[in-house]
Amino acid sequence: MNGTPLVVNDVMTRRVVALRTGAAFKDIVRTMREWHVGALPVLDDGGQVVGVVSEADLLPKEEYSEADLDSAGWSRHPADVLKADAVTAGELMTAPALTVTPDTALAHAARLMARKHVKRLPVAGPDGTLRGIVSRSDLLKVFLREDADIADDVRREVVVRLFGTHADTVRVEVHDGVVTLTGRVYTTALVPLATRLARAVPGVVDVRCALSGPPRRPDLSPDLPDPQRPAPA
Repeated sequence: MNGTPLVVNDVMTRRVVALRTGAAFKDIVRTMREWHVGALPVLDDGGQVVGVVSEADLLPKEEYSEADLDSAGWSRHPADVLKADAVTAGELMTAPALTVTPDTALAHAARLMARKHVKRLPVAGPDGTLRGIVSRSDLLKVFLREDADIADDVRREVVVRLFGTHADTVRVEVHDGVVTLTGRVYTTALVPLATRLARAVPGVVDVRCALSGPPRRPDLSPDLPDPQRPAPA
């Protein structure tokens, strides 16, 4: 890791099947079946991503067949009805394509998928050409990191950076991706930040923080009078 957050380029699938805009309906269905995918990127003649065809784009062909189509269908779902007559990828695709770049952070890609309700995103380079595809399962690969690797990152990128020369007083343990921080630190003001930063380390499932401040100094002479207080009468 070397302190570098994981990005899409670290987990994306580079071998990707794509369609040209002129791909025929049956060829699209056949390709999805052969590759066991529910969506395919669509490229123009220059190899740039211009759209995505998904199973949802194909279903109107069956749902709004001419025999079953009525005026209610036209009024309620005009875009789907039009797709029922489409026969090529260029006509069927959802455009413009929702894409990410290879250097997109995994957290951003995950948020984008969740907000747009998609299962995969084409990965496009600066020139718009297809570089790969990233799916929900790709994003979950980060949670397969070894516990030892996660512990090394937490110690180096969180504990050492925050507590410096006092880092040796902090113990880092990781089990099934759950990080446990124990020990004493010179100031408890940094404890919430340590928890937050540890949680951001790729592969961390949860953080349990039991860090405490320095021990209180004992009162070595409890029976000696306080010179600042007047003696009792």
